[in-house]
Formats: sequence, structure tokens, C-alpha cells
Amino acid sequence: MTTSTTIGNNGASVSQTLLDTMNGTTSASSSSSSSSSSATSGSDLQNTFLQLLIAQMKNQDPTSPMDSSQMTSQLAQINTVTGIGQLNSSLTSLASQLTTNQQTQAANLINSTVLAPGDSFSVSSGKATGFGVTLASDATDVQVTVKNSAGQIVNTIDLGKQSAGTIPVGWTPVDKSGNALPDGTYTFTAASTTANGTGAPTTLSAATVQGVIKQTDGTPGLVLSNGKTVGLSTVAAII
Repeated sequence: MTTSTTIGNNGASVSQTLLDTMNGTTSASSSSSSSSSSATSGSDLQNTFLQLLIAQMKNQDPTSPMDSSQMTSQLAQINTVTGIGQLNSSLTSLASQLTTNQQTQAANLINSTVLAPGDSFSVSSGKATGFGVTLASDATDVQVTVKNSAGQIVNTIDLGKQSAGTIPVGWTPVDKSGNALPDGTYTFTAASTTANGTGAPTTLSAATVQGVIKQTDGTPGLVLSNGKTVGLSTVAAII
């Protein structure tokens, strides 16, 4: 049953539902129905407030007029809530568009060779798959140490002075004596000398992008030929 409340001296009435909405209260019947319906939107609340405001202005007591400062404050609060709702919708739409763009970029990398975080490379028929390092700052010298599957150092590559950034390394796989390395998988580490001392550059392995998957956080992941899956943002270079 719908009830109403009289406002002013001329007997004008406003529905109880309207008052409950503005006061933040609900009757027993409205409470039960609210569980099966969505919350009142900012736009609906604003319209409801304006209806109540007009009714109050029409029926206010001339000897005790409404407080305009409170009215303005309430309107501002409602507009803020509405604006936040619209902003959230815009941000959600933008995030969706960015995810779609990332997926497209990732798909375009299929069959491309990329440098991504890793510490190994393979040797086959006298050729090594690519690798590289990333320097956070300029270095006066960069050394790359190569080890075989037994953990033995087979060679040290001196890259010399390098600027900050990603540095692809093209190297003929030979040992310290210049003999060709046998086929297999090798690991490597890197060390740098900088103006502030020594550093540990990020090591990168080269691999071919074989596919794209959606990761648990919603971002695209690249499935690489070396068996790893990396995020699109971790790719340091395309070679």
C-alpha cells in the first residue's frame, strides 16, 4: 500500500516512496523488493530529488522558507555521485579498448623472434639462437659469462662500453680456445661496470612467438618456442 505525506499548509502531498528514497530509508515492502532489483542510479536519484524539491518549494511556509545552502549542497552531492558513475563507465570502456589493442599487437608478433627475460640459448650446427642484455644505466664495460649444461664456464664475452637500453648479442658459439661449441643448451649471466660500481644487467633470450593466450589477469601472453610464456609488456626487442 502506498502512503503519502502532506507538505506545507495547503495540503499538498508527496508519496512515501519519494521521501524514503531521499531519506535513505525503506519500508518493509520496499526492503523485500530491493533484494531482487538493482540499486537506484544517480540519474534516478537526481530526478527524485528534484521532484521533492519542487514540491517543497511550492508548499513551503512563507514565514520559514527553505535553507538554500542545504539545497545547493544536496544537489552538488547528487551531481558528484552521477559524475563518478559516468567516469567509472568511461574507464571500464577504455580498459576494454586497451586490452583489445594489446591482443591485436600480440597476435601480430606470431612467427616473430623476440628478446624476452631468460638466461639460456641453444647451439645447433655451429649457430646460436640470439640472446641479449638490458642495462638500466650506461656501463663502461659489460661481460657475459657462458656456461655449458654441466655448469662449466666455456667462454666470457666482452661487450665493452655500452649505453643504457637493450643490447642484442650476435655471437659465434666458440669456447675460450676458439673451438666450436657442441650442440646443446647453454646458460649465461651478465655483469656490468658503471660509474656507481658494478651491476647485474637483465639477461634476455631470443625465441619465436608461436601463439597468444589470455593470462589470468586478462592481459595477453606470448607462447614462445623455448617453452616459456611471457607477458607482452616484458618483450624487450623484436629481432
